[in-house]
Amino acid sequence: MLTERFPETAETQPEMVAQHYTAAGLHAEALSYWQRAGQRAIERLAHREAVGCFEQALSALLRLPETRDTCEQAIDLRLTLRTALLPSGDPERILVCLREAEAIAVALDDPRRLGQVSHWLSGQCYFMGAHDQAIAAAQRPLTLATSGGEVTLHTSANYWLGLVYRAQGHYQQAIDCLRQLGPESFGRGVFSEAVDARNWLAWCHAELGTFAQGRALGDEGLQIAEALAHPASFMIGSLGVGLLALRQGDLCRALSKLERALDICQEMDLPFFLLLVAGPLGAAYTLSGRVTDAILLLTKATEQATAMQRVDLQALCRLPLGEAYLLAGRMEEAHALAEDVLALTRRHQGSGHQAYALRLLGDIVARRELPDVAPAEAYYQQALALAEALGMRPLQAHCYHGLGTLYSQTNRATLARTALSTAIALYRAMDMTFWLPTAEAALAQVERERQ
Repeated sequence: MLTERFPETAETQPEMVAQHYTAAGLHAEALSYWQRAGQRAIERLAHREAVGCFEQALSALLRLPETRDTCEQAIDLRLTLRTALLPSGDPERILVCLREAEAIAVALDDPRRLGQVSHWLSGQCYFMGAHDQAIAAAQRPLTLATSGGEVTLHTSANYWLGLVYRAQGHYQQAIDCLRQLGPESFGRGVFSEAVDARNWLAWCHAELGTFAQGRALGDEGLQIAEALAHPASFMIGSLGVGLLALRQGDLCRALSKLERALDICQEMDLPFFLLLVAGPLGAAYTLSGRVTDAILLLTKATEQATAMQRVDLQALCRLPLGEAYLLAGRMEEAHALAEDVLALTRRHQGSGHQAYALRLLGDIVARRELPDVAPAEAYYQQALALAEALGMRPLQAHCYHGLGTLYSQTNRATLARTALSTAIALYRAMDMTFWLPTAEAALAQVERERQ
């Protein structure tokens, strides 16, 4: 037998053995070695190679008699193929895999596997902006967990529910779900989902302005990643810490963490995650005055997010690109992007990004050569109302800052003083010192003009 004659080759190069068995028509033997080859490729982070191996394994499986055992293997293989496909960002292929696995699990009446499939199906719907479908898919494993006592299913449901609630702007609900995930909750695939949960927890706390809590969770995620010695997990952990630093205005820390995350994405060929990093990093470049770098990074990221049909990432990349265009004086392009994001977020129930889009529209209209005062004020007020409803205190501060500046430019001193004073109080309360000098200077100017 081949494996007995060449045991070292079978161990180190299972794909060669798999090819031999496939050519010989020994499909059961080929299946086993294609799976081994795919698993080794994933461990080496060679995800494209892994996809080919698992597709070969599925092809071999289809040539075997249909039994309960082969049907179970068909589900498991499709879930593994989904993991291999994820870094390439091919949503249609992933969705097909999951729907096929779901149909087989339903036909088998296999609650455990159905729960696993629903877990990933919820995630895929989330990626594609189908939030209602994502919540429905997540509720299935939650129900199965409640009836069967499956702790893992309960955890997985809360993971995706947390991500969907965050995407909708319901940050406290997201925190309530995600904080149920302990370091032991998930294993290690492309990355540790325990680390990823802390990334999103840090993100939610950043939007709420509870930076101390978010920083502690982000640092915990990095510690888990370091203990795993897993680069992709370290990338995810760095993203959460970097995003939180960005929202607080700590540009040095934000750039350090986000650029490291970007480097890992490029080194490991992870286009899916590169887009997740590009939005915050582009925003950090803009805030630090590197507008050209921001536009280059965000233009490419926006195009890729659209091509990948990643609805969840399109707003994340387009909003900072609009901000960069604004600072570069490309007003019409900035306005068109902001309008697109507003329409996108309204379609997909993304209230948090909707608030940012409204605030960006206020900035754009207010900074035109001939400012449209009434529309600018209306945009700021709408953004502020939404930010207050969602508890987004940092964005509230920025809205008050924008309103105060607008009021001072139109000689409404009382309103300007109130808005700017509120912005300053919020910035100080959250230690957002980056924006304090500008707000304080604007308030001082208002006070001088009143004298």
